[in-house]
Amino acid sequence: MRFEAVGQVRVFPSYLDVADGALGGAVAWYSTVHTPPELLPTVFAECHRVLAPGGPLLLAFKAGNRRRHLHKGYGHELSLDVYWMAPDLMAELMSEAGFVVDARLIREPDESERPRSGRQAFFLAHKPDAS
Repeated sequence: MRFEAVGQVRVFPSYLDVADGALGGAVAWYSTVHTPPELLPTVFAECHRVLAPGGPLLLAFKAGNRRRHLHKGYGHELSLDVYWMAPDLMAELMSEAGFVVDARLIREPDESERPRSGRQAFFLAHKPDAS
């Protein structure tokens, strides 16, 4: 995915410069946490498009149902939203994009983490083989 930083981070998932079925697998490790929920169907559709049949997708995200706006982060002043998404909704969106969700793990924060870290979700999915 391409990101453009001009005061905000914006994702342009429909502009992946990758041929259909060109990737053997993909990792989206917290790659969706700054993506507005209404754009997630497009993100998952693009991931599905670029994966070869049978190709896996490993997805990690913040589990929950909230949005937090950051004014400062990563050592910079910025304007950025962080989204915690419900695991059932993410599984539904992935399925609607054509993925089969093979495994889900929801991890609770441990005592060494900041309380606002919250629950973390890890999904393993795959693009079905062409019939």
